[in-house]
Amino acid sequence: MNRTIRILARTTVAMLSMAAAAIAFPAGAQTFPSKPIKIVVPFAAGGAVDVVARVVGQRISDQVNQPVIVDNKPGGHANIGADFVAKSPPDGYTLLLGANGLASNMTLHKNIPFDTLRDFAPVAGVGYAPLVFVVPAASPARTLQEFIAMARAKPGEFTYGTAAAGGSGHLATELLKSEAKFDALHVPYKGGAPALTDLMGERISFMLLNPIEVVPHVKSGRLRALAVSSPKRLPMLPDVPTFKEAGIAGFEASVWWGFVAPAKTPKDVVARLESEVLKALENDAVRDKLVSLGAVVEPMNSAQFGQFLKSEVDKWARVIKSAKITEE
Repeated sequence: MNRTIRILARTTVAMLSMAAAAIAFPAGAQTFPSKPIKIVVPFAAGGAVDVVARVVGQRISDQVNQPVIVDNKPGGHANIGADFVAKSPPDGYTLLLGANGLASNMTLHKNIPFDTLRDFAPVAGVGYAPLVFVVPAASPARTLQEFIAMARAKPGEFTYGTAAAGGSGHLATELLKSEAKFDALHVPYKGGAPALTDLMGERISFMLLNPIEVVPHVKSGRLRALAVSSPKRLPMLPDVPTFKEAGIAGFEASVWWGFVAPAKTPKDVVARLESEVLKALENDAVRDKLVSLGAVVEPMNSAQFGQFLKSEVDKWARVIKSAKITEE
């Protein structure tokens, strides 16, 4: 995540939080919301995006005194849920909690039915989480270097799962394969949860997943974490080395989350939604819950998230084209 955007986000969110109560919204936003709000998650229930949506959504519900419903619409490499929101009435009552694929799918898929930068109005960014390299508990690999040696010795026999083709796990793993010089077959799923189930069942060999999904299973002994893709070790996994410590210097990868609405949603309604998301992310209980799961809460307002989203679209377009990654 862009360091400049992070610094701007910290400063701006504090100012927005102090001013939220005093904001005089136009008439449309004053009456909004008057009915339940739907947050579409383009992945199966139980994955990281789903968890973040439910934690933040519940707080927003408490703030606006209206139900906030999480609607899981997995499939199509996260494009089914995104397309549903893009084509929904632009009234602020249907939001998408997007992740990395919202940016990368623009280049990865030739016939994508929407344009990320044209068909969505950025609402607010939530934060990110570094990815963790995990294997089944029964795997003979005790370290990342042992795993890489095994994969090199048996090219094509190892598999890895992802929540969707073109998502954070997919692109990060392809980058890791290139840097560590080993081969593995990609198996895309309709969300992190079903992929995780197959990993614990030893039907796939490894995954790069965010802490929200893997930490409980590592602590229960069902998975073994071999490395974390962050500059420092994670507090909730203090015995797991960073990739640099494990012998792969310079490798960092994360998954991020942010809210968007249909493109023609009135600006005053977007501003109200932005305010409520930022307010929710300032809540101690929400922050503590997300941090305890391994997330880094770094909110962005609408303008900042829009700038970040464009930079992500451009960045992953270069990576996908350079690495010749194709739609699966």
